[in-house]
Amino acid sequence: MILTEDPELLDDLLRLCAAAGVDPQVHHTVPEGRGRGSWDSAPLVLVGDDAAARCRGASRRSGVLLVGHDREDPGVWRSAVEIGADCVLRLPDAEGWLVDRIADVAEGVGRPALTVGVIGGSGGAGASTLAGALAVTAARQGWRTMLVDGDPLGGGLDVLLGGEHAEGRRWPEFAASKGRVAGGALEESLPAAHGLRVLSWDRGDMVAVPREAMRAVLAAARRRGGVVVVDLPRRVDESAAEALAQLDAGLLVVPGELRAVAAARRVASAVRMVLSDLRVVVRGPYAAGLDERWVADALGLPLVGELPWDTGLSADLNGGVPPGAGSRGPLARFCSAFWERAHAAGGAR
Repeated sequence: MILTEDPELLDDLLRLCAAAGVDPQVHHTVPEGRGRGSWDSAPLVLVGDDAAARCRGASRRSGVLLVGHDREDPGVWRSAVEIGADCVLRLPDAEGWLVDRIADVAEGVGRPALTVGVIGGSGGAGASTLAGALAVTAARQGWRTMLVDGDPLGGGLDVLLGGEHAEGRRWPEFAASKGRVAGGALEESLPAAHGLRVLSWDRGDMVAVPREAMRAVLAAARRRGGVVVVDLPRRVDESAAEALAQLDAGLLVVPGELRAVAAARRVASAVRMVLSDLRVVVRGPYAAGLDERWVADALGLPLVGELPWDTGLSADLNGGVPPGAGSRGPLARFCSAFWERAHAAGGAR
């Protein structure tokens, strides 16, 4: 709801609402009544500083913002107190923040998604397979799930899920994103496969994803709640660093070989410059004298567990069956146990 008679301010607020994908109600003063569209029921009320005096006496509530252009008016703070405003905003300085607040309210933002990244400690570690299995398992358990392919050289997670021909937007269409991306619009625009949404790459030339685009897309995905799984490259460039900054936890997949452990140590060093909560998942078979605990100790990382070998995985993937699709398989059981622990702890722990 917008309350103002200032035409310039109204134009600005309508523009910001449009940017947030919201169609507001406009009034010159506090509307009468207590039903739908009333002062009390509006999820957010933007009061122009010209209308503050007309709002005195209205019931006290949260979600009232006093907005104006004049930075020199000392009386605005008194007006804010009189109407019980949460804060005072001055345009154009506060435009970005206000668009985010309007969009958050419109989307009904609750608890952000539990966001887990998967990184290969060495080439061929199986990180993409684990990322796909985690996402498929979370969706099967009833969580709103989004799988984000952050590795442009990985071959495409939509292919891993057998959804390369599914309609929807891919990374090249988001690469120019700089401002806010609406969470609902993002989710609806992506290809659907096996009960989840996947953001992957098309089959064209590689397109660089700037850090601003990665920030906007992952923030939108997280606002939808549920689970977000991100498959990340081993090289931590600006885009990958932005993704790491939004994770609740990272899983480093490491084969049980000495060369793989040496490579994983370098990857872990780069990742931990951005992400503090990094854990290791170890995949056999093991070189002589090694086991999952030895690998975790060598890397100095908490051990999630041993990634089980699924004897039917290769045949399933070749047949278009995604990893983790069979709820009784060892990989699916591993992923189920991971999500059970993560959600039971109220987060990624």
